[in-house]
Amino acid sequence: MVKLVVATTTDPASINPANALLAMPGWHPGPFFQEDMKSFANEEVRLVLHDKSIIVEDHLDQRWEEATGEPVDEVIFLSKHTAVSNRPALTVHPIGVPHLREGEIPPQGGKPGWAAPPSPRIGPWLRLLKKIAHSHNLVPEFEITLEGTHHGPVTNKPTMFIEIGSTEEYWKRQDAARVIALLITEGLGLGGGAAVGNWSRENDNNRVLLGIGGGHYAPRHMDIVLKDGVWVGHLLSGYSLPMEDPSLSKVEINAKEVGGTWRESIKAAFEATRLAFPGGEIIAHLDHKSFKSWQKNAITGFLGEQNIKIGKPADFY
Repeated sequence: MVKLVVATTTDPASINPANALLAMPGWHPGPFFQEDMKSFANEEVRLVLHDKSIIVEDHLDQRWEEATGEPVDEVIFLSKHTAVSNRPALTVHPIGVPHLREGEIPPQGGKPGWAAPPSPRIGPWLRLLKKIAHSHNLVPEFEITLEGTHHGPVTNKPTMFIEIGSTEEYWKRQDAARVIALLITEGLGLGGGAAVGNWSRENDNNRVLLGIGGGHYAPRHMDIVLKDGVWVGHLLSGYSLPMEDPSLSKVEINAKEVGGTWRESIKAAFEATRLAFPGGEIIAHLDHKSFKSWQKNAITGFLGEQNIKIGKPADFY
């Protein structure tokens, strides 16, 4: 099994961490993949470089397996992050657009209704990233944060994005690129250490947080994920839970009366998280304050119908 790390030469926040990674010991040319891509190998890790947008090369995991005969067990993408605030940030997040309807065109890759299995490393690597960034004096200048599930490209193996934000000045920062390279090196156990974030059904804590609601940077969920030992799957921000106000009495609302693709989004995120954490107990964590009462009633009712447990913060430690 190999781990794909994917970068694009068109994005400084992608190629700079890739180059910083290649400057570390152990890398050599990898298997031939396709004419317009280069690959490099280090133990069980394969770094793939291409020259297109990072969100458009679908099925790289499957294509790698077909071209090289090497089975892929996870995919890590390196990318820039943009934000209205322009705040410098280092982010990690799962990918998917589970709230889009069939026929809708995803604005940033992926396919409607799809969510990739979230990499089990997301929680442990967020904590490791914070530690490495602190030791390299990037904090407090850079915010270290999760993001909600969003965008493509389509993959079928456990996947995460690692991003540098949020403007060109920060995308080009070599110190940020080095921190990301160190995260991957340490996180994947290159150079002899133990890898960080390997999931096993034998883990002492097998509970996995499925985040529902809140803003794009998932602050209520992140408060929990920053605690040691917590695992996290998909994070559905409010925009990934489209709900149509039924304009009835807002107290007693049956979930079936609330239109929108929120149910499909929750189901896709739950199933993808279950796939990524075999043997894990997937527990929903709601950002209660982000919902109106009719929304919360509909969501909790639906989770009950689906036999998805709802947890409080202490349930995840």
